[in-house]
Amino acid sequence: MANQFVEISYDVADHIATITLNQPERRNTFTTGMCAEILAACDLVDSDDDVRAVILTAAGRTFCAGADLSLGASTFDHDEESEGTPDRTYLSDRGTFDGVPRDGGGLVSLRFASLRKPIIAAINGAAVGIGATMTLPADIRIAAASARFGFVFARRGLVPEAASSWFLPRIVGISQAMEWVATGRIFDAEEALRGGLVSRVVPDDEVVETARQIATEIVENTSPVAVSLARHMLWSMLGSTTPWDAHHLDSQLIYHLGKRPDVTEGVSAFLEKRPASFPMRVNSDFPDFVGTWPQNPGLLD
Repeated sequence: MANQFVEISYDVADHIATITLNQPERRNTFTTGMCAEILAACDLVDSDDDVRAVILTAAGRTFCAGADLSLGASTFDHDEESEGTPDRTYLSDRGTFDGVPRDGGGLVSLRFASLRKPIIAAINGAAVGIGATMTLPADIRIAAASARFGFVFARRGLVPEAASSWFLPRIVGISQAMEWVATGRIFDAEEALRGGLVSRVVPDDEVVETARQIATEIVENTSPVAVSLARHMLWSMLGSTTPWDAHHLDSQLIYHLGKRPDVTEGVSAFLEKRPASFPMRVNSDFPDFVGTWPQNPGLLD
């Protein structure tokens, strides 16, 4: 399965899918080709009920050094024709906003956000620009001790992308988000931990294994449908103005799941002091009334 990709690799083992940014010779810089491959990998994740959790990491010592700047000053000028850039049209192929092509980082971050499986980012080195913002929709972020982070956009004359102006303040708070974004400075893993950007900092050689241990705990102990729904609930309620919205959805889902085989199995396994074997699957048993998140509000042309 991994052979269909060039700029990433995709592997599934023990019910865990691993998406690896796989261009270490160029520090895993982000291109529209990488963007397309990440989106394709996410489609594989959601279509495969054997996959229960996802790890996002990178080959080499750099997680992602940001956008590929090999075109120089015209890198972000999508209207300038330049030899060797046929993939710039890819962004327009995914729709436009008032005739403007969609930000490729946003395509990735929104696709990560809409996954029906939990995703853990194992950040094994420098994560700068899109390298940092693409991890924000991950449910859990773990940093290697040597990792560095930077929301460097203002230092390049740009604004934050990848829908990070929505994600970042919700994760770390507006004051911390603005400090990092307004200065554009590079900061280390310990500062990321103090600021709430990551939940753990571990030795470099343990970052992927730590992510795998968490993913394995999910796989071995939980209902795939319950985890998928919980992911949807927690993220979608970040934009709600009242806990009544959560109470409404909670009530619907407790009522719905209470009649289903996973709850029967989960309660029985607990009472019988044995591991549970949950029969329900996300693709066949995710409730239709829940819908998708984030829901497209109809802004695309």
